[in-house]
Amino acid sequence: MATPASFHPASPPAIPGSAAVTACAAMSVFYVAVLYAPTLLFRLPPPASLRSFLHRRFVCAGFSSAASILAASSLLRVWSIGDLSDALAVFGIRTDHLLQAVVIPLFLTSLVYAGSFVARLWLPASSCSRDDDQLGISFTQKLACRIRTSVQDVMVWRTYVVAPVTEELVFRACMVPLLLCGGFKMYNIIFMTPVFFSLAHLNHLFELHQQGCNLLRSFLIVGVQLGYTVVFGWYAVFLFIRTGNIVSPIVAHIFCNMMGLPVFSSPRTRGVASVAFLTGSMSFFWLLFPATSPKLYNGYLNDQKKGKVDRQNMVPVEQSSIMAVVFVP
Repeated sequence: MATPASFHPASPPAIPGSAAVTACAAMSVFYVAVLYAPTLLFRLPPPASLRSFLHRRFVCAGFSSAASILAASSLLRVWSIGDLSDALAVFGIRTDHLLQAVVIPLFLTSLVYAGSFVARLWLPASSCSRDDDQLGISFTQKLACRIRTSVQDVMVWRTYVVAPVTEELVFRACMVPLLLCGGFKMYNIIFMTPVFFSLAHLNHLFELHQQGCNLLRSFLIVGVQLGYTVVFGWYAVFLFIRTGNIVSPIVAHIFCNMMGLPVFSSPRTRGVASVAFLTGSMSFFWLLFPATSPKLYNGYLNDQKKGKVDRQNMVPVEQSSIMAVVFVP
């Protein structure tokens, strides 16, 4: 594939920029539209229960993700760059450096939630007087019950499995390589891609209105959701570009869905949560670039240092790990 103009040797983008943007917009619309296809297009009867409704949506989300990957593969001609592992690596589907791709972004993301951890773990001093044995038995039983309940809860699968995986595959794994090969700069992609991601959540406005929520309240709810998805989208794209592994934004997505909005302050913690949030946030920004250094997630640089890679054909990856995969000549 061609390298971007900022790298040498200079060459035109692999695909026109307009084609890359059009493809991303089409994927965004298709991801939402296919959710309504069973009832609007195929005229299937409405689901009889929430479980059947979500099962139907799981199938639709999986179908749209697979279709987006096939479309991006066709536009990028990934079958011409090597074997199957090389083709999958274009979309960040890799098994190398997997531990780093999971642990480091998870730790980095958790720093923003330092205040949330303090607020959730803050217990009255009287709770410490419980009998240790009874506490241990109670905790074990509650944990087992919670795991069993979660596995059977279709909403858990929606929030923590299907939505994070399919959304990251479409809005990061497919769109970022397309825009990179369209000649867009990395910082433009970081701020552009979440626009497509937020547009895919506009269907919530229609659904809230259908549920009887007034228009103003619906706009306020969706507006907050869009703001949050845009900010998270910036971070998710940044993680994907820097690590080159789709697992990193998926892990961050799941974790953020579990935690919700970060806790800035909590009256019952007497200011400790606020201090924890500020400390965690400063640590997050301080570690943001070192913890996502492509050298930690990409073997190309290590091979280059050991002389195993032809330096004339080596793409610089000091700023981006995904470029080392997408733009190998």
